[in-house]
Amino acid sequence: MNSLVKENTRLGFIGIGNMGSRIAKRLLEHGYQVIAYNRSREAAQALVKYGATVAESIAELASEADVILSSLTNDDAVKSVYTDPEGVFAHVRRSSAIIEMSTVLPATSRELYELSRKAGVKFLDSPVSGSTPSAEEGTLTLFCGGDEELFQAAQPIFSSIAGQYFYLGGSGSGTAMKLVANTLLGVGMQAIAESVALGQKEGLDRHRLLEVLSHTAVIAPAHLGKLSRADVGDYSAQFAIRLMNKDFGLVLETAAAARVPMPATAAAFQMNVAEFNEGKEEDFSAVITLMERLARVETSEAGNRRVAGTVSV
Repeated sequence: MNSLVKENTRLGFIGIGNMGSRIAKRLLEHGYQVIAYNRSREAAQALVKYGATVAESIAELASEADVILSSLTNDDAVKSVYTDPEGVFAHVRRSSAIIEMSTVLPATSRELYELSRKAGVKFLDSPVSGSTPSAEEGTLTLFCGGDEELFQAAQPIFSSIAGQYFYLGGSGSGTAMKLVANTLLGVGMQAIAESVALGQKEGLDRHRLLEVLSHTAVIAPAHLGKLSRADVGDYSAQFAIRLMNKDFGLVLETAAAARVPMPATAAAFQMNVAEFNEGKEEDFSAVITLMERLARVETSEAGNRRVAGTVSV
């Protein structure tokens, strides 16, 4: 596993999306050789100017890489990439390693871990916490579960893309921790949205409300930037509401299997779904606008007028 820290270590990166592209770019900037694969070749091709090579298939990438990283949309995509006949496990070299960074069910991580053992490969579930700006800046947080030896050996890789990284325990611990964190992220945003609507209905100036709220101890760092963006009506997707919607589903599915009641999470999920059904590619903080509409709050955002039930842009 010492090969992870050598200059000639070959990293294979599968899933060059909003997060994956930024993580892969940082790895290239830190001197790693990166072989990229994406279902849409154009996304992987965009990394060539930074020094990446593009694999024609998952099989090609798996057979050439020393360490395989992946950042994929959901459980089905992860399982397909790793377990299909032309997937990773059918072509990976023994003694290589896998760092799987997607947000999936802990059960999915444990399933892949067992398959990796049979293939003679070390495996970590290492989902990332943070938005696209965090990925660009290399300040992500990584939650890791699985092979502890791999976690120790992979720290040079982690330090290239993350500000902090934690080992949580056995397989599935990393993805479990990600669901714990995103529960607070999503439920906290719903609470903020309700509070902002309440304050306005009680006559508080929206700009002043958001400004003062940002200086209080009750706002978590992950929510802080959302207040200033909401102040100017900027709900462009840093963490898309469709992804928060997916993660809420994972949380509640996991909770149901574990017999953990989560009433606040279930309620926040329903409000997230309501805003998601508006059909726009927007940030999960857009639940603020939903609560303002439901409360029939009239607001002024960056010169645009939003009145309950109507939107003008």
